[in-house]
Amino acid sequence: MAVLLRIYNILIILLFSGIMMQCTKSLPPGDPDNGGLVLPEGFEAVVVVDSIGPARHLAVNDNGDVYIKMRFAHPEGENIGLRDTDNDGKADQIERFGVFDQRGYYATGMRIYKDYLYYSTASTVYRQKLTRGKLVPEGEPEVMLTDDYQNSPYGYSHIAKPLTFDGDGHMYVPFGSPGDVCQSKEQNRMPGALGQDPCPELEWHAGIWQFDANKPGQTQKDGYRYATGIRSVVGMDWNPYDNTLYALQHGRDNLNRNWPEYYSPWQSAMLPSEEFLKVEEGANAGWPYYYYDHMQGKKLLNPEYGGDGKKEGDGAKYEQPIIGFPGHWAPNDLHFYQGDQFPEHYKNGAFIAFHGSTIRAPFPQAGYFIAFVPFKNGQAGEWEVFADGFTQVDKIVDTDDAGYRPMGIAMGPDGSLYISESEHGKIWRVMYKGDKKSFGKDQLSKMEKLKKLPHIKTPDETKDDLTPLRAEAGAILYNKYCGACHMGNGMGDGSRFPPIAGSEWVKGDQKRLIDVVLSGLSGPIEVNGKTYDGVMPAVDYLEDEEIAQILTYIRKEFGDNSPPVGSYYVKEGRYYARKKKEALKSGD
Repeated sequence: MAVLLRIYNILIILLFSGIMMQCTKSLPPGDPDNGGLVLPEGFEAVVVVDSIGPARHLAVNDNGDVYIKMRFAHPEGENIGLRDTDNDGKADQIERFGVFDQRGYYATGMRIYKDYLYYSTASTVYRQKLTRGKLVPEGEPEVMLTDDYQNSPYGYSHIAKPLTFDGDGHMYVPFGSPGDVCQSKEQNRMPGALGQDPCPELEWHAGIWQFDANKPGQTQKDGYRYATGIRSVVGMDWNPYDNTLYALQHGRDNLNRNWPEYYSPWQSAMLPSEEFLKVEEGANAGWPYYYYDHMQGKKLLNPEYGGDGKKEGDGAKYEQPIIGFPGHWAPNDLHFYQGDQFPEHYKNGAFIAFHGSTIRAPFPQAGYFIAFVPFKNGQAGEWEVFADGFTQVDKIVDTDDAGYRPMGIAMGPDGSLYISESEHGKIWRVMYKGDKKSFGKDQLSKMEKLKKLPHIKTPDETKDDLTPLRAEAGAILYNKYCGACHMGNGMGDGSRFPPIAGSEWVKGDQKRLIDVVLSGLSGPIEVNGKTYDGVMPAVDYLEDEEIAQILTYIRKEFGDNSPPVGSYYVKEGRYYARKKKEALKSGD
């Protein structure tokens, strides 16, 4: 009997080993350079597809098909499906599908829920039925949710529609705030302007709404405000381990520009924190009244509501983050890992895609990597660098210096991790090929050293200040008031903010350029053959000479050395801008 039992145990071990070997064999080889990524020892990466165009979130079906939400509208469809037919890790079949939605310039969401592919633009959430064996979903897209954001009385911004689902048939969608804090359209982002209290925007903005995941034709009014006081969310996920929603809040901007008496440029680059929140029903994270300071470890009163960088007010009463990440890193996706391929260290932990900052000037831009937060018994540990190498440069002065900007994260059926990026449309598949039992401190300590890199470390307030590189008066003003959106090199951020370098808006009629600065601009415009549909607030609070210096600088630097702009013309333009505003108010 003992002999039979021993033979039985040996057979079980051999069978298990065979299964494990088969699973390992089923993984394709990684690229020799891991597709440019830096990963912990034992991990490999293969580039699934390269240069398909700016990509946002992605999802992977249970047969390994990959679905990508593209950044912009396309006549053949705004989604791309990928299939690897020979298991070499590379996509052999690439198909476009879905709707053509010109309003989809802020397209983001892509998730699979109960055999349906859900995806979103800025205005609409769609779904299509997935048919086993077929890459492209069949049938017309169903409209699940519509957001008439362009007619919001408060204006619009932060209109991405990421998606996640719980196990009870609910879909969660955030509705972002129209600005940094709660202010009127006329005073939005204006230096020294105070915030509205109480904030009327909170009724329909700055929160996460819960919807019926299976009911077509919904609007925001059909949903339930699940949580509030959350300024802007692009990355969120439902954690099945504790059956709870988690989200990453993008913090506000412009602390130094609007409140230089309280915040230095260095503080404005570091603050406020990007908050990793556990979002339970009824949660209130405190926006617009409070922000989180990870260096002080507490929520502080926003200056628009009487804060000075030190006052706490009632900040402790609001939802506190699990982790406060450094400011402006732009956490754009979140995934709780439930697979078995990776070492046990990663089980139930959170992967976060940091898209990278655009608004850290005069210091180097930061973020641009995949982080990991281990969870043990539901408690978060210290964050780690999981995947780096996206920037391809040592120091990012302007956003477009970065080779790639990580955007989306999804898990495949075998536990591989897929990563998308928004600059060129490169998709990576990350796999573990090492010994899971020996994985531990040695591998993690090597990745810990990456936190000293310029795009991850805390910048030195003096040594890392890039201001001396742009010492000209107009350059300093441009960097302070304009560079956060249009970038120090005038190339914009490639998505929300248009380039001004080489643009006819800069080289052309200076009267039109002056009016844009004094009156602001909203709605669709075309720049260098590409459509942008955002909002530029008026910058009429600057002195005539300051505006003239900025415009002279950009026309010289970015406008093929176009003629300078005198303060007299700005003064004249201010008069006509005021008359135009008065006429609009009177209805003439």
